[in-house]
Amino acid sequence: MEAVLGQVEQLPALLAVCRSALVRAWDPPTLERALDWGRYFQHLHDRLRARPRLRHAVGQRLRRARPAAPLAFGQLGRCAELLGLALLENRALPPAACRRLLQRLLQPPAARPGRLALLARRKAACCLLEPLRSSPPRSPGGPEPRLAAEAGLLLGRLRDEPPGEPLWLGGVLQQLPRPRAFRVVAAALLLVRQGGGPQQEEEAGAGTLLSWLLEDAERFAAFCQQLPGSLLASLAAHYSQISERYLDLLSGWGSSLLYDPLQGQWVKSCPDEAELSWEELRERFSCLCKGPVMLSRQTQAALKLLKARDGDFQVCGLSVWTDLLLEVEKDLRK
Repeated sequence: MEAVLGQVEQLPALLAVCRSALVRAWDPPTLERALDWGRYFQHLHDRLRARPRLRHAVGQRLRRARPAAPLAFGQLGRCAELLGLALLENRALPPAACRRLLQRLLQPPAARPGRLALLARRKAACCLLEPLRSSPPRSPGGPEPRLAAEAGLLLGRLRDEPPGEPLWLGGVLQQLPRPRAFRVVAAALLLVRQGGGPQQEEEAGAGTLLSWLLEDAERFAAFCQQLPGSLLASLAAHYSQISERYLDLLSGWGSSLLYDPLQGQWVKSCPDEAELSWEELRERFSCLCKGPVMLSRQTQAALKLLKARDGDFQVCGLSVWTDLLLEVEKDLRK
């Protein structure tokens, strides 16, 4: 028992190391050993919690190891979480060790202790875990390195899931700040089209993300409002499901604009509504028309149809679709 108490006495030091710059020297096996110690102390807690005398002895050793801010016996049962959290928040952790940490925390729930699953869901998976610190330079037209790393982690996690939308996906993405969550999803969808992984598995991951994105109209509207027009045009060029829904959404937003003769421009019918302004709408349509030929033709055809349905006017200020089509055609001539 004395040997076990001696090990318990080292726990505060291990936690301190996990929070320090000393982890810069850690490789994946060292990280594995630290996490294994966390599981060991958790197992020890489970064995001793029904034995008051031994619990008291362990508590004494923990207090002696760090008198200023002692650990309690109950924290022994959360040791895997404490170590994992300390490492997740430590920016000194090298990329290889960080990747191993991500793999451990993103294991299927059945393979993880319950408390560690909660940590992974709320902390690690919420951020899609802290991305790799030494990402390669951004490629022209590609997402920023951090975003690409997060998107790759998300796709990797989806590859390990059976068909259908996993229960954890909505919770993970909802805990991220919305613009960031939408950017991660967009980057993952574009990453699938760039290839680099097993095609069938990657397409399944894209299908899961599309289902999550398109099944909720408010979510998709927020997605289209908060992402830049150039990024949405890239997605629309690759996914017909997105291009069709996106054009429908833009049509609805355009129909809500009213012409203000005093200002000589189209304005929102209700300023407080979460809709696009005339300038934003013009920019979105212009990005679509400057995309690949098929997308450009689809967009221009949609604008011409809307113009025809609205009276097919040829002068400005009578139909938002006439004005938008004229502006888009002007942009294309530049």
